[in-house]
Amino acid sequence: MAEPTFVQLDPQPLERYRKVMDGDFEKIRQVADFAADYFDHRTVWHVNSTAKGGGVAEMLRSFLPYANDSGVDTRWVVLSERPEFFTITKRIHNKLHGHPGDGGSLGKAERDAYHGFLEDSAHHLTDLFKPGDVVFLHDPQTAGLIPAVKAAGAFTIWRCHIGLEVANEHVNEAIEFLVPDVEKADGFIFSRGAYLWPQLPADRAHLMAPAIDAFSPKNQDLDDQTVRDILGIIGLSGEPPAEPPHFVRSDGSDGTVKRAAELLQVEPLPVNAPLIAQISRWDVLKDHEGLLECFADYLADTDAHLALVGPSSKGVADDPEGPAVQQRIAESWELLPEDLRRRVHIVALAMDDFDENGTMVNAIQRRADIVVQKSLVEGFGLTVSEAMWKSKPVVASAVGGIKDQIIDGETGILVEDPADLKAFGDALRKLLDDPGLANRMGKASRARVAKHFLAAPRIAEYVSLIGLVQSTADANRS
Repeated sequence: MAEPTFVQLDPQPLERYRKVMDGDFEKIRQVADFAADYFDHRTVWHVNSTAKGGGVAEMLRSFLPYANDSGVDTRWVVLSERPEFFTITKRIHNKLHGHPGDGGSLGKAERDAYHGFLEDSAHHLTDLFKPGDVVFLHDPQTAGLIPAVKAAGAFTIWRCHIGLEVANEHVNEAIEFLVPDVEKADGFIFSRGAYLWPQLPADRAHLMAPAIDAFSPKNQDLDDQTVRDILGIIGLSGEPPAEPPHFVRSDGSDGTVKRAAELLQVEPLPVNAPLIAQISRWDVLKDHEGLLECFADYLADTDAHLALVGPSSKGVADDPEGPAVQQRIAESWELLPEDLRRRVHIVALAMDDFDENGTMVNAIQRRADIVVQKSLVEGFGLTVSEAMWKSKPVVASAVGGIKDQIIDGETGILVEDPADLKAFGDALRKLLDDPGLANRMGKASRARVAKHFLAAPRIAEYVSLIGLVQSTADANRS
């Protein structure tokens, strides 16, 4: 097994949020200044299983550079594990969402294998941590590291980004697998109150919703010409420009979009065609196939196009099911009548350059008239906030954290039953038929994200939460 790898974190100026936070910014600035003294001579570590692809990597890239700017020594480390490890952790992931996944069990053999895989990672990581450091371990892939991190003398916080409001047998099986490790942590963070596990001590449980960075390549402002040029480079629409389009990288330097996407389409998207887009990992729980069926059954008589967009499967190491899901979507596309196939675009974006990938996503969301998130279950769904920040109306399943982001009828449309294809079709048609309504929802969406789901306000929550975890841990040890 390769050693865990460090992700470069270039500090980003928290000050840039002054112009979008109004009067609340000074409070955030004061907490950031306090944090520099509070964490003096200590490091805050974040450990997860991938640097690119998925919401956790997105969140860490959005938030940690601002923590570094505040003077806190913040570092991000990514596990390097074998494919067999990720087969087990993907099974846990699916079961925590209430889904059977590959149908495999989570018994003693899997537990022994899971801990066996993590032994080398634990050895390498604990050599890095000093007593008094704070270590955030993210999601099921890292839970087995908790005992070793605690033994190294670090304060240990496990953050779970996934969950289900009503547990079933699959959820309970996954929790039973993880609890013996998780309960040893000094604190646990969940995205929503409904996801808290009753098996864990309540005095160590905390809530923190994810957030997006308004200034990252994925969310920064792009003018219309740059959007057109990026779509031309990707191959989704129009012609490639003579010169590659530019964007601002995460570190503030200049970047260009150069890579074409892997495309499955009859012809490029017409310049002025209405576009419905879903952008997510190739995951059965995102239900791309259901959205494709909805489009064929209920929107065939419109002039709208559908883009199903995800990462190149070669670029997401911790998701072994992605290529198979993408293949099934391709097979469903092949079965469409030719006139419908002409209006459906399957887009896999290169992951070689994370900033470039984010800029491509940004351009597609800005080109879309409506963004969809047809998840069967969802931990939080940051792609919803990303689209809302770009003033797009979102049609989404009323599941998980999506319900925290969208106000039904005001900032988008929630569909109560994720399997109700007709309801999705009706919602999409309603917005296609009423551009004024879509525009009003889009404007309200951006305002809601500005108030509730931007990264900078999380600094105060972050510092406060670490303080609570440490005081509770000290009290429990005394």
